[in-house]
Amino acid sequence: MTPERLTRIKQTLNTRQPDLSVLTDQVHKPRNLSAIMRSCDAFGLANMHVVWPREGFRAFRKTAGGSYNWVTTHTHPCMDEAVSALKGQGHKIYAAQLSDRAIDYREADFTVPCTVVTGNEVDGVSDSAAEQADEHIVIPMMGMVESLNVSSACAIILAEAQRQRKLAGLYDYRRLPDEEYKRLLFCWCQPVVKRYCDDRKLPYPPIDPETGELVDGVGWMREVRKLRANRPRWTDKKVTINESE
Repeated sequence: MTPERLTRIKQTLNTRQPDLSVLTDQVHKPRNLSAIMRSCDAFGLANMHVVWPREGFRAFRKTAGGSYNWVTTHTHPCMDEAVSALKGQGHKIYAAQLSDRAIDYREADFTVPCTVVTGNEVDGVSDSAAEQADEHIVIPMMGMVESLNVSSACAIILAEAQRQRKLAGLYDYRRLPDEEYKRLLFCWCQPVVKRYCDDRKLPYPPIDPETGELVDGVGWMREVRKLRANRPRWTDKKVTINESE
């Protein structure tokens, strides 16, 4: 971990917006989902919420530009549950939806805790999500085409959210809760150790916030080996299964 890398990680974490998010409603094209995730990272969002399309989703890493490492993705089984959970966190729901009650997206207040809902490429925002939204927002169009690509529309809306929040000073100080900040600092500084711990359901070891390195990497690995060596073997009749590295 170079000092320059650690400085950039801390600067990014210090501008993350925990109360601004995007919720995708059955967006099914991997390139669009990945581009939305990339925009979330670019405009300082800490979280992205997703209701997966029925056929599932695998991020296009080239389109995402590695942003899947920097934005926490939360999945929900359906839009009703997703909207309910976000409203329970105090979020206003802004659905990108053309309707009689839609307002210019620049008139929406993005300085409050809020979530932008983007619909899928064919049907847009689902009826249920549109009904539950606090506001419908639209991007005024002046051409022959009546709509933008979902990822392009999301980027435009997030750029306005960033503008409003910068004017309000919301990027000027760290807003992530302490525990979330520490967790992300570890995950971003030590991605290999993170994967090792996640795969084996181990707690994350402490790191030195001044260097981004493990406080005692050798000692921690020694304790991990002891723990794994002492785990009981699972037997089924005469077959013994030993845990392998």
